[in-house]
Amino acid sequence: MLLLENKTAVITGGARGIGHAIATAFVDQGCRVVLADRHAEAAALAAEQLVTKAQSPIAIGVGCDVVHAADIETAIQAGVDAFTSFDVLINNAGITRDATMRTMTEDQFDQVIAIHLKGCWNGTRIAAARMREQGSGAIVNISSLSGKVGMIGQTNYSAAKAGIIGLTKAAAKETARHGVRVNAIQPGLIRSAMTEQMPERVWTQKLAEIPMERVGEPSEVAGVAVFLASELSSYVTGAVVEVTGGRLM
Repeated sequence: MLLLENKTAVITGGARGIGHAIATAFVDQGCRVVLADRHAEAAALAAEQLVTKAQSPIAIGVGCDVVHAADIETAIQAGVDAFTSFDVLINNAGITRDATMRTMTEDQFDQVIAIHLKGCWNGTRIAAARMREQGSGAIVNISSLSGKVGMIGQTNYSAAKAGIIGLTKAAAKETARHGVRVNAIQPGLIRSAMTEQMPERVWTQKLAEIPMERVGEPSEVAGVAVFLASELSSYVTGAVVEVTGGRLM
């Protein structure tokens, strides 16, 4: 029995990185997926690759800027039109604009807050409104270890990711009685194009903080997303799951 068989998920920021890893894991578990990404062409290409791999029309890609609520509405409706249902939302879209607080511009701060925090709020409220009508649904918000401990050069990102935790818990309390579950994942050091570009000294420092003595893989975040989206976590809401290898416990 596949864990997400006959379910439909919308994944923001789904064209690459953790979002794409989640989409791949979902498809492997029988889910139909909508890759919603600011880069519409990249989303369409990633969806096409998933379709080819599955040999089934199991994925579509759509353009979506999560700062605009209408874009999220459109992405969700595209999934309903293509697959007849809407069961899971993964709020994953995000950017970084790292700089020390002394040098960070207001625009760099506003961009990160808008995409991460407002985007997550837009997705959560729009998805929850639909899900409560059908009496079921799962929302998974991607936070970060930066939102737990704060990172130098990331006052914008750390603030946004901490805000996502508060949003997740408040939304979980509001929607629980309607059959909607809202949870969050806090990834730590996960292998990606961005993290692999870090200076060697920074990489070594971060790795030294991890009891498991290795970096995480996007697929390991995706596995937790599968759990939170499936009936395996039917009595879990308002939870924050750290995927960090034990870093900064």
